[in-house]
Formats: sequence, C-alpha cells, structure tokens
Amino acid sequence: MNSDSPFMKEMLDWIDMNIHFPITDPTWIFFLVLVIILFAPIVLERLRIPHIIGMILAGVVIGEHGFNILARDSSFELFGKVGLYYIMFLAGLEMNMEDFKSIRVKATVLGLLAFVFPLGIGIWTNLHILGYGLITSVLLASMYASHTLIAYPIVIRYGINRQRAVSIAVGGTAVTDTLTLLVLAVVGGMFKGDTSGMFWVWLVLKVIVLSMIIMYTFPRIGRWFFRRYSDNVVQYIFVMAMVFLGAGLMEMVGMEGILGAFLAGLVLNRLIPHVSPLMSHLEFVGNALFIPYFLIGVGMLINVNVLFGHIDSLKVAGVMIIVALVGKWIASWLTQKIYRMKAVERELMFGLSNAQAAATLAAVLVGYNIILPDGERLLNEDVLNGTILLILVTCVVSSFITEHAAKQIVTDEAELDEGKANEKERFLIPLSNPDTLEDLISLGLVVRNPKQLDNLVALNVINDSNDSVRLEMRGRRNLERAAQIAASVNVPMRTVSRFDLNIATGILHAAKEYDVTGIIIGLHRKTNIVDSFFGNLAENLLKKYYQQVMIARFQMPVNTLRRILVAVPPKAEYEHGFVKWVSHLCRMSGELGCRLHFFAHPQTLGYLKGCIRKLHKEVLAEYQELEDWEDLLIITGQVNFDHLLVIVSSRRGSISYDSAFERLPGQISKYFNTCSIMVLYPDQMGDPNEQLTFSDPHGYAESQLYDKVRNRLYKWFKKEA
Repeated sequence: MNSDSPFMKEMLDWIDMNIHFPITDPTWIFFLVLVIILFAPIVLERLRIPHIIGMILAGVVIGEHGFNILARDSSFELFGKVGLYYIMFLAGLEMNMEDFKSIRVKATVLGLLAFVFPLGIGIWTNLHILGYGLITSVLLASMYASHTLIAYPIVIRYGINRQRAVSIAVGGTAVTDTLTLLVLAVVGGMFKGDTSGMFWVWLVLKVIVLSMIIMYTFPRIGRWFFRRYSDNVVQYIFVMAMVFLGAGLMEMVGMEGILGAFLAGLVLNRLIPHVSPLMSHLEFVGNALFIPYFLIGVGMLINVNVLFGHIDSLKVAGVMIIVALVGKWIASWLTQKIYRMKAVERELMFGLSNAQAAATLAAVLVGYNIILPDGERLLNEDVLNGTILLILVTCVVSSFITEHAAKQIVTDEAELDEGKANEKERFLIPLSNPDTLEDLISLGLVVRNPKQLDNLVALNVINDSNDSVRLEMRGRRNLERAAQIAASVNVPMRTVSRFDLNIATGILHAAKEYDVTGIIIGLHRKTNIVDSFFGNLAENLLKKYYQQVMIARFQMPVNTLRRILVAVPPKAEYEHGFVKWVSHLCRMSGELGCRLHFFAHPQTLGYLKGCIRKLHKEVLAEYQELEDWEDLLIITGQVNFDHLLVIVSSRRGSISYDSAFERLPGQISKYFNTCSIMVLYPDQMGDPNEQLTFSDPHGYAESQLYDKVRNRLYKWFKKEA
C-alpha cells in the first residue's frame, strides 16, 4: 500500500505517540519513577549494590547528564524536599534516648570527638589542599563529621545491640548529627539574611528559642493527640504535620528546615514505639515513595562526566573519603583509650560511626542550592559528585568493619548456656492431612522435653467458608486421633480448634496465644507446576515467625529410623537457636536409640562437639567436614532408606544464610525425594528478612559473596601449594 495514501497517514498519526525526550508529561514522569522504584531493588540485589547508591545511580541514568529520559520537573522539587525531611525525621526517630541517658557521658565524648576531628582536619584540607573558601570549607567539613547508622541492622542480627560500644556509638550519633545540623543551619542562615551587626546573636537566640519550643510543646501536643485519636491514618497525618511544622518554623526564622524535621523526630520518638503500626506506616511510606523519589532526584543532578573527566573531581572525592575515614578512626581510638575499652569495641564504634548518608546528602544539597554573589555555587559539582563516592565507600567500609567486629564479639563471648537447652518449651503441631498426622505427632513426642508437662499443642485451623462445617468435623477427628496417640505413651496433649481467615494466620495467632517455642509441620506436597516446593503456608510462617520451625516428611515410621544425618551450614553456631536445635536432635537420637552424623564446616564442628560433650555426653555422634555448603550433594551416597536427613537452613538475611539455600527445593526433589527428610529453621534474633531500605542500604548478601570468593581463593592456593 502506498505510504502517501490518506489511510496510511491516518494510521501513522494514530500510531505516533508523540513521545519526545526528555519526557515532561507529569503522568509519565511519575509512572517511570514508580517503575524504577519497583524494579531497581531487584536489579540492585543481584549486582550487590547498596540500595541508597543504586537509587542515585538510577537518577544519573535517566537524568539530563545520562540518557536524558526524564526532565527534572517540579515534582522532584516537591517530593525531593519531602523525602529530605523524611530522612532527617526518621534519623531522629532512630535515636534511642533511653540508651543515651545510661551512657550519656561516654556517648557525648565520642560524639564530640567524632565531630571535632573530622571538622578540624576537613577545614584544614579544604583550605590548603582543595583551595576552597572558609565558608565552603566549614560546610564541607561538617559533612565529614556527620554519620548515619547504616550498619546498625548488622549488630541486631548478631544479637549484640545491647553491647556497651553499640550504645555509645548510637548515643554519639545524636550528638554528632545535632552539631552537624547546627553548622548547616548557621551556614544556610548566613545566605538568607543580612550578616551584619547582631546577626550572630539573633541567629543563636532564634535557634535556641525555637528548639526549646519544639522540644517542649511537640511531645505534649503529641501525647494529647495520641490519647484522643487512635485511628492509624489520623495519627500518621498528625505526625507528618508536626514534621513539616517543625521544618516550616525553622525556615521562618531563616534556618534550614531539616533541623526542625530532625528535632521533631528526636522529641516524638518516645511516643512512636519502634514496634508499632504507626512506625511501620511511617517507614513504609518513606521507603516506598518519598525517600526513593528524593534519591533519584539527587542522581539527576550528578554529572558523571565531571567526575571522571576532570582530575580535580577525583582529587576532591579522594580527600573527602580519606578525611572522613581518618577523622572517625581517631575519634574511636581516643574514646577507646580514654575509657580503656577493648580493641574490638573500638572497631565496632568505628564501623558504626563512619557511614555517611542522611545528613551528608542534606548538607551537600543545601550547599549546592546556595548561589554566591559571583554566580558560583557554595558547593560545586565536584563536591556533589564526590559525595556519591563518599557515601558508597563509607557504607561499604562501615558494613564490613561492623560485621567483622560483631562476629569477633560473638565468638569471644560464645559460651554454651545449659539453661537454653532446659528452658520452658512448647511445640505447636498444625494438623490437616490425616496421612501425616501420626508422623508429626511422633516427631513432637521424641523432641519434646520429657521433664516438662503441657509442652505439646495440636492445632486445627478452619477457613471460614461454606465448607466449614465439614472441615470442622474432619479437624475434630484429627485432633482426637492425635490426643489418642499421645495418651498411648502417657503424654498429655492440648488440642485446639479455631476459625481464621487463612491457615498461616491461624497458626501464628495460636503460636502467640499459647506461647509456643517451636512449630512442627509436614512438608507440602505440590499439586501443580506453579506451586512452590515448601508451599505458601510454610513460606508465610517463616516470614513472620522467628522461632524454630521443623518441616518434615517421613517415608517410614519415625520409631524405625536407624540414623540421623545432619547437614549444618557455616556460621550456624552464631544463630540464637543453635543450642536449642542441637538439644532437640540429641533428644531425638536418645529416644530412638540411633546415631547422629553431623556434616559441617570445621569451625562449626568444633562448636557442635563442645555442645554435645557438655550437654549430651550419652549421645552417639559422628562428625564429618563439609567445608563448603555447595558440596551438600556429597551426602547423597550416605543416605539410606531408613535414615533421616536433617538440613539445617535459615531465613533470608540471617547470619548463617547462604544463597545456596535457594537451590534446596530442586536438590531435595532430585536427589533426596525417596528418603525421610526434615528442613529445620532455628530461632533467630529480630526480623531475619533482608530488607534493602534507607535504614539498611547494604545487604548482608554482599558480605556473603566476598566470603565465598575468599574461600575459593584459599582452596585454590591450598591446592597449588
């Protein structure tokens, strides 16, 4: 058909979507930003890039200095400012003022040292090496002094968040960041008004008076409001209003609004518990929309050509990184010497206090937006680009140093506590399949502590549906049968039947109501090709229940098992529930009269031997080295039909988690499909799920990657030697 025909022209006009780059339509801008926020974490996780850097890099790619896909319209100004205030508000909420009170002197000393030394060294290097003016040097040096508790989730995972060094570092953060923001507010205020005459006196008075008003009135208003209104949405809107009220008041007197947002977070954190629906909503909205939008907007300002095209830019970035790291190390070293702390505590304080993120981004953007009388920016593009490298390097260094120190502390203090093996326990056994009922009850009977009563609970959960009457009758028969099996060996068992929206929710509610310490469930049987190996039930339980879970499938009666083979991953000894699951397996071995055979890393084997030697001398145990979890398949030749294979796994983001766990379903289906098997998830501290958010932008998986590389290099050198 002729392309000049009227029909063809109409078709071409219809197909033409009038898309021109950069895109300026607000609808498409918002859509593409949401797409980036949605898919960027998936890509970043695979590339092992810290989340905060990844979002900024995404902004670089789509900005005018990248592929020029999006125009930086007013939405980036609005959401960017909201995101900036949000970051500073969350930073204030993260400060634990109760911990600060208990170690306020030591924390103040560390905070002052961590502020003074980077500031002093930074001002000198900025003046004499980089050749900046006095005001620029002071503002840039204040960026070196600030820090964000990026690595704090690491100490939580290792269960050492109550350590003295951690409390000092957290308390010192409040001191350092407050002083940094005061410097930022002063510098910003200088360019908003007349600096002659009584400027400095009025500036100090305005800051003091307004800070006192915020600190005195905000908690009282908040306490009154929260007592009167309990609706989560209303509470969220109120908190946001208070944040912007604090920021607006600071801007009214000529200061930077981020100081008001930070103070609002500091004074409201007592009213907003860390484990509460309101805190969850605040973090969710911030991490889902405002903060990523802000970070993408920052990236759109960055000109990579300036960074890598000019030696001066790399020089600025190098000086910023060195001064920030050296200044924080000196502060940590002096604090250690003053209070005669251990070297590992110094390492931990340094690791927690050297990551740059929130306040650093705030300072660089404030300085970048200040235009001097000669038309130059107070902080130029060299500093803006160097800040990104500073954040990247310090976040990586902070994560690795903190993890190394935390691991050392856990190792030094790892004493096997006999009380953990004998503490109060109660198993919950959900029953739905009559074919697996007897095996699950038998498993509960052999792992329970016989010295304790009322430690077995059989549960039947019924969906509230049209078929609920029939399901209730079937569930009642299952519970009666379970009670009969337990009664036959003179063991009392509590039976519970309940209605709930879904099975997983019912199990979780029952676990809380009956204070259970472990759950025993049967291995899910796949019904179709899209069905997962463990099933939605087990996956939902593992996401929301952090105590021990046993997922079992038996090909023969439990009492006929002749040997228990246990595959243990590296670092399993650092998990909170290590002693507990070892005791359960030893108890099972003793009840069945069969031998335990452990496969583990040499270091983990040492802990296993020590634990069994101390708590379960009577158990017959064998030990075999399994240096790399990738070599799990070597066990296949040792598993017989009358053996039970126990695979000790862990939840994503925990200490002993290995990416090889993701291949377990396929390996079990292919190599262990005909044998009895149990996948055991031990007790773990806190929330084990790895979340790459503003507060945890450096995933644990990255350190695992480096561990694997190091192990492979070690094996290679060992083989060559």
